[in-house]
Amino acid sequence: MSDVFIHPLAVVDDGAQIGKGTKVWHFAHVRGTAIVGQNCILSKGVYIDAEVKIGSNVKIQNGVSVYQGVTIEDDVFLGPHMTFTNDMYPRAFGESWEVSKTLVKRGASIGAHAVIICNITLGEYCMIGSGAVVTKDIPPHGLVVGNPAYLAGFVCKCGQPLRKEANRTKKAVTFQCSKCNEETIIPVSDYEKKVR
Repeated sequence: MSDVFIHPLAVVDDGAQIGKGTKVWHFAHVRGTAIVGQNCILSKGVYIDAEVKIGSNVKIQNGVSVYQGVTIEDDVFLGPHMTFTNDMYPRAFGESWEVSKTLVKRGASIGAHAVIICNITLGEYCMIGSGAVVTKDIPPHGLVVGNPAYLAGFVCKCGQPLRKEANRTKKAVTFQCSKCNEETIIPVSDYEKKVR
């Protein structure tokens, strides 16, 4: 792994697959059956559990643990100390441990100290506000805040909130970003879930 930076105080178990250009910083730990893509940043104190798959260009900030059952696609941002869970009914005793899946799709951003309850999907380019507690699926480009998290609006691929409607039909609402001018199409079925 000569094309990977691993800090001397990081622990990367034998068998872990880490892509070219990835940086693993101090006190991070990557388990031996984990797969991490190219050009990722695993910041101080990050833990990547067994069987976890992480795409390329993913930035994981300090103190984040990505547990078994979680899959992270490309271009995802995980803010400082955000939390994933992986068991719906955890106990410290017994044999009934059951890992639930969580999928974080391409381009999603999760704010600092947010909590992601397992068994859900976070849609492409969605944005989870800091401190939010997410208990259900988030649509693509969805902006959620609060505890429990609610759909407060939608964001552009560039991250800016979408406020300017360019077009509306019975099936979709098209927004134009005020920053990058890119158009984003939101299905009416997702748009109607927004809290007004």
